[in-house]
Amino acid sequence: MSTETVGPQPRTEVVALSSNPRRGSRTLLVARTLAEQVAARAGLSGPVTEVELADVAQQLFAPEAPDADRAAATVAGAAVVVVATPVYKASYTGLLKAFVDRYPGGGLKGTLVVPVTVSASPAHAFVAEHLLRPLLVELGALAPTRPFAVTESQLGDLDDLAARWADEAGPLVAALLGTATPEKRTS
Repeated sequence: MSTETVGPQPRTEVVALSSNPRRGSRTLLVARTLAEQVAARAGLSGPVTEVELADVAQQLFAPEAPDADRAAATVAGAAVVVVATPVYKASYTGLLKAFVDRYPGGGLKGTLVVPVTVSASPAHAFVAEHLLRPLLVELGALAPTRPFAVTESQLGDLDDLAARWADEAGPLVAALLGTATPEKRTS
């Protein structure tokens, strides 16, 4: 008798997507930190996969774009995607818009997303809720948690801010994914 489970397996991959046009940015740091916290609280296994749109920027408008196609497939196939953008001119980056334009309608159907913004001013916190979330939902993604908005001045407290956010959102993410929720952190 086989020990394989019959039927579809739950997706367990968590992706940290950075739409900053620079590699290794603070935006990636925020996305990775929050993704790791969400994965831990939601009982998801495996490492967080990082997708930096700076790596595929040159291919976004090219007729042949194997790296951009792979990045799009990674995002669409993930259980949870932390979509992080720096705020430029009170909006998400054009790089992010060019990337999501690769998806057809419903291209992120069933993917749970967490909209994240990194900005210089708390006045730009609205971007995650009022601009980024609708963009992702239009593609069929599920965005059931409140967004995570952090300012540059808060980056020194990033670990604690991300942990508190994940403590609140983790049980909901786990419930939606059907994963076991580990105990909340104690500290």
